[in-house]
Amino acid sequence: MRLLQQIKKKNPFTGDYLPSRVSLFARNRVSLPFPHLWNYREPIRILDAYFQFVDGLDNSQKHNRFLDVPFFPAVLVTRDPAVIKPILLDTGDKPGQFDRDTLPTDGIARATGEDSLLYSNGEQWRMQKKLAAPSFGKTKLFQPEKFAEFEQTFRKTAADRLDILREQQSAAGASITPIELEPEISAIMLEMLVNNFFGGQVSYTDIQQRYVPSLTLMIDHMVTDTIAHRIQAPINFVTGKNKRLNAAKQDFEALTDIALAGRANGLGMWSQFKSDATDEQLRSNIRVFLAGALEATTSFAGWAFMHLARSPQVQEAIYNEVEPMDIYDPDNLGQASCLLQALQETLRLTPSLYFLPRRATIDTTVNVSPDKKLIIPKGTHVLLDVWHANRCEDFWGEAVSGYPANEFAPQRWQVLKDKGYSAKDLMHFGFGFGPRTCPGTSLGMLEVGLVVGAFVKMFRFTADTGSVSPKAGVSTKPSDGVSINIEVREPYQ
Repeated sequence: MRLLQQIKKKNPFTGDYLPSRVSLFARNRVSLPFPHLWNYREPIRILDAYFQFVDGLDNSQKHNRFLDVPFFPAVLVTRDPAVIKPILLDTGDKPGQFDRDTLPTDGIARATGEDSLLYSNGEQWRMQKKLAAPSFGKTKLFQPEKFAEFEQTFRKTAADRLDILREQQSAAGASITPIELEPEISAIMLEMLVNNFFGGQVSYTDIQQRYVPSLTLMIDHMVTDTIAHRIQAPINFVTGKNKRLNAAKQDFEALTDIALAGRANGLGMWSQFKSDATDEQLRSNIRVFLAGALEATTSFAGWAFMHLARSPQVQEAIYNEVEPMDIYDPDNLGQASCLLQALQETLRLTPSLYFLPRRATIDTTVNVSPDKKLIIPKGTHVLLDVWHANRCEDFWGEAVSGYPANEFAPQRWQVLKDKGYSAKDLMHFGFGFGPRTCPGTSLGMLEVGLVVGAFVKMFRFTADTGSVSPKAGVSTKPSDGVSINIEVREPYQ
């Protein structure tokens, strides 16, 4: 019956807020609407394909699209916040709720373990959440005494590394120096995680030259392994990549050991961790956190620098805020409105998590509005397309915020506030939302706020190109590695 419905092109979804069908093949399409060996490194282009040729459709069909082909479950791709939000809220371990679709993260699970907060569902997910998530929450992190300790060590780490960068720039004998900033960002972020957060003791040289390259290789392997698991193994053997991967895996395990080692002495955030779980039970979550947090914060900070390098007025407004700041506590950060608006706009326009995967465990009714419903069939794979939702003119454009949706304009957040919109009215889903929101949200905002604030305070920076395309894997990043020109602000204190 299902196959017959597919052949007749019958819509498998019911209700009064229906998605429209995406053809498997179409002329002039930017990409096929599913990942394969030749396009899997361009996932945003795959999502682009779903929202081509939608002019003239009504709102439900314009923003909600499905692919339904014989012998495969239906795929629903939505960029509609009215659909995204209730699905995220209805994701959990209760009977009938949406599961996190594990298919897009199979490669991550093989590298980090299936018993993690990221990969598990149902009762296993609930157990992992109780085990791991509380340590990263705002109530733990922002306790005044503990926060002061973190803020000082985080700020010193950022300042020390940026001082080295400044000395290198000065030694070059030029007032303006071109630099690819992403490797520096990755090293700073990993040092903050391992040494400041977990209380490890790893030299910056090892961080920069050993562990960052190894984690970068592992993360790239996770993406490839998800799409081409059986094909990639013999290719890696023939090309000799297996040898490099095995060395990277050993470094990954060594770094996990270092992160866990501080637990016995209550170092770093371990002093706030209360659990009788064994180190082995925590291991998968530590691996996920090390790789995931490094990837997400590097993406977040990298995009922030990319945007600010092309927005000199915003950059100077942030400098005027942070220049007198000696302490980046929650109150001070809360008063740095230009910095916070720039960070929120970065998460909106260029989110690290560009889609959120879900799977319907039963035929599920989604209440889109008081009088509109969408019924999603059991087994449907749902891609909540955050990237396109945040760039859609209907939701974020001039009519709503005063600025085009595809432009970096931190001022839009003040316009929205003046119009009476609350945080709940307009969500960019930059850290997810609902029960499975990213547990490291508060830590990520703190780290990136500190690094961006410290960098703007020390350097003035520009870019030679008008825009940069995204590259996407586990997260999104600027494709040019954050290539900018830096100039030391003088006098710098």
